[in-house]
Amino acid sequence: MKRLHSFILKSFLGPLAFTFFICMFVLLMQFLWRYIDELVGKGLEWTVIAEFLFYVSATLVPMALPLAILLASIMTFGNMGENYELTAMKAAGISLQRIMQPLTTLVIIISISAFFFANYVMPVASLKTTTLLVDIKNQKPELILKEGIFTNDLPNFSIKVDNIDKETGMMYKLLIYDHRDKRGNTNVTVADSGTMVTSPDKQNMTLTLYSGNMYQDVKQKSRRDKNHPSRRIKFQEYETNVPLRSSELKRSNEDRYSKNYRMLNLKQLVHSEDSMRNRLDVERDRLVNGLLAKHYFKKDAKSMRKDSVRYEELLKKTKDADSLFKAAPLTKQLTSVSSALSFARKARENISRKENEILSQEKWIIKFTNEWHRKFTLPFACLIFFFIGAPLGAIIRKGGLGMPVIVSVLFFIFYYIISMTAERFAKELVLPPALGMWISSLIILPLGIILTYKATTDSAVFNIENYIDFFKKINPVKFFKKKNA
Repeated sequence: MKRLHSFILKSFLGPLAFTFFICMFVLLMQFLWRYIDELVGKGLEWTVIAEFLFYVSATLVPMALPLAILLASIMTFGNMGENYELTAMKAAGISLQRIMQPLTTLVIIISISAFFFANYVMPVASLKTTTLLVDIKNQKPELILKEGIFTNDLPNFSIKVDNIDKETGMMYKLLIYDHRDKRGNTNVTVADSGTMVTSPDKQNMTLTLYSGNMYQDVKQKSRRDKNHPSRRIKFQEYETNVPLRSSELKRSNEDRYSKNYRMLNLKQLVHSEDSMRNRLDVERDRLVNGLLAKHYFKKDAKSMRKDSVRYEELLKKTKDADSLFKAAPLTKQLTSVSSALSFARKARENISRKENEILSQEKWIIKFTNEWHRKFTLPFACLIFFFIGAPLGAIIRKGGLGMPVIVSVLFFIFYYIISMTAERFAKELVLPPALGMWISSLIILPLGIILTYKATTDSAVFNIENYIDFFKKINPVKFFKKKNA
């Protein structure tokens, strides 16, 4: 049995590693396609790009690992079924559960490792990815001159070039606005041609212009001066140094994102959720007490002081507020009703505003609850997909990358759509968080049980002839003849 187990493990580990890296590559390309505009033209060093891709790859493991296990299990058992290896094992008296035993142990170990990965590695990877992505977005792009378009990437300069010689780097028909004096477009240079050369340390750029004119507005001594003096300088060659922006990526502090729900482990999620719920309960109590004190029991203090004696007398004569209200003059009744309506409208506006704030806080707290459940849904999904893929491969009996890839992708898309839809419902408070995060696993769990049972009993689930024979047995003509008779 040791040799058999070793053979089965070797048959599974190869496709698992291959499909896992294929899934990671596809998901990583999808991520890069989404953020390609943020990465191109920033002058980033290869070490920064490699670091960013490493952290992004770590955040994509929860999507790649279950799909890789599903695809690898279908391929493994499909190859063994296609090569009649499963038939030989069953003929030797080895059941399918016994064949799946070493892989089941391996998948359980992978699932436990996935839990620890989701709890301890994923929060750190998400924090690093978010911080680095924001830093890259804030990084200024490199100076890229385009023909016929003003470029403002050079500090305090706006440059337009009509033509650029790609081979020599010579630029023709330059129009430059120099804003270094912070007085607007008061310094304009027109040149027939010119070059730009960056210093070796990339801190400065030497701008050399040929055959041009420089127009400068002279600063006035006082605002009352109605004259606008200017000067024109004609040159054959003009050279100036322009300081460049730092090309190094400025790293921001990670603490500003460390309280996000994606950056926390189980213990931190529970602590944060409890703290936010306590604050929300305090805010609700404060709202109720404020409404009771300011809106529900309202009285005019000045009238009470002026007519206190009369009020006491009326209060002794009357038994309730309605009788007191009817005893008041008509003008007082109208004034009271108008004041009550005004107070009610203010109370309604206050309640509506606070309700939206409380609802927003509840939705934010639900995200922490969803993230807590997500730590467990990843390892559970790995187990379920294995118990779907292994019996499905034994039933299909097709190896390679044809049928297994199609079936795996269909199952995964079905699972992913249910998972994302239910999670969104949970975030919008339509479903409870536990149900929203676990409903996709609960839906496909019976499918795994049914497929395992069918594969154990050697049931031809995908044999079309069985279904054709079943429908042939159902003869609607005979059914209606018996009914009419």
